[in-house]
Amino acid sequence: MRNKSLWDALLGLADAVIESVDVDETSGQIVVQVRIKAAASRRCGRCLRRCPRYDQGTSRRRWRHMDAGVLMVWIVAEAPRVSCRDCGVVTCHIPWARAGAGHTADFDHHIAWLATNASKTTVATLARIAWRTVGAIITRVWADIEACTDRFANLSRIGIDEISYKKGQRYLTMVVDHDTGRLLWAGVGRDTETVDEFFDALGPERCVAITHVSADAAPWIAKSVRTHCPGAIRCADAFHVVAWATKALDTVRRQAWNTAAGRARDTNRTGRNSTGAARVLKGARWALWKNPEDLTTSQHHKLTWIAKTDPALWRAYLLKEGLRHVFKIKGAAGKTALDRWLSWAVRCRIPAFVELASTIKRNRTEIDNALDHNLSNALIESINTKIRRITRTAYGFTNPEALIALALLAHSGHRPQLPGRTTHG
Repeated sequence: MRNKSLWDALLGLADAVIESVDVDETSGQIVVQVRIKAAASRRCGRCLRRCPRYDQGTSRRRWRHMDAGVLMVWIVAEAPRVSCRDCGVVTCHIPWARAGAGHTADFDHHIAWLATNASKTTVATLARIAWRTVGAIITRVWADIEACTDRFANLSRIGIDEISYKKGQRYLTMVVDHDTGRLLWAGVGRDTETVDEFFDALGPERCVAITHVSADAAPWIAKSVRTHCPGAIRCADAFHVVAWATKALDTVRRQAWNTAAGRARDTNRTGRNSTGAARVLKGARWALWKNPEDLTTSQHHKLTWIAKTDPALWRAYLLKEGLRHVFKIKGAAGKTALDRWLSWAVRCRIPAFVELASTIKRNRTEIDNALDHNLSNALIESINTKIRRITRTAYGFTNPEALIALALLAHSGHRPQLPGRTTHG
């Protein structure tokens, strides 16, 4: 009895009676023979309804359990079938494992917690399992957590963005909650149908409750938001708007470099090596891109040189910084500053910025909303960075569903709990 109590405490199996324990030091395994307690037996493996026994099943089943030191632990028990009036003839409910799984629930949670905190190689080596097995476990654990939690409760302000998770134009669409800072949903694709999937999961009643949506100016996002949340205030993401200006500035820089290097269309010079002014312009990209407060002394000198030698490029730099200032001051002052910026941009005689002014005018309503409500996609960009780290550690997944499950486990506020612990890891 003393040994039985020890093994009960060591294994922590729910509703199981230990019949025997065999330790095989040669193979490095512990095989534990158990049976289901009478009170927990004869339940449907799908709906958990009490059912009459149908037969003994095909054979005794094995489940991988958490290791005992350096020894692998296997749980062996009968898995009889029951006759459920709703589900038909199915394998009975196994209290210590999920339906159809080859691992105990404790093992699943242990692996899921490790996967959210360690790399692929660490988890696979420590647990002595294949990485695709980790993906299946993560998907199972997240499905259970999702079934007993309401991710979309009290949702009002959301952000939508996409992230590339694989070469070949493979994207995930991400949705975050601005109020809690949590990842709400992720789906495969980057189109209107993908965003529609999120709103379909949200439901019509909760779509009406959405008050603010932040996103870039992608038409596929705007179309879905207009359809499902017509009353929501759509806010343009400041980061993406300033990125437009940075892209226009780089276009002007490249044109200046081509001219200085003798690569303009009206010249016969085709030298490949940058010298003189061309070399300075080629190395000035970061000085032009960075915020003024972050510039080094050398970069300050490069900007001073540009201001003296290339008025058009200097004007383009000031336009970029002027647009950044708009989102820095925000509110009514920001909208007034944006009016002045647009007036300047349309008269600047720089084609890239004249075109940018037209783009901003087309999206003026969403930009004004962002200035009024101080809403951007900074939060979702932060989560995207964390998900990129996950993609580096989870590149062995053969499908994106396991990656999505891992991202939700790590950043939705519902991390898996380590077995035997009272707090989340």
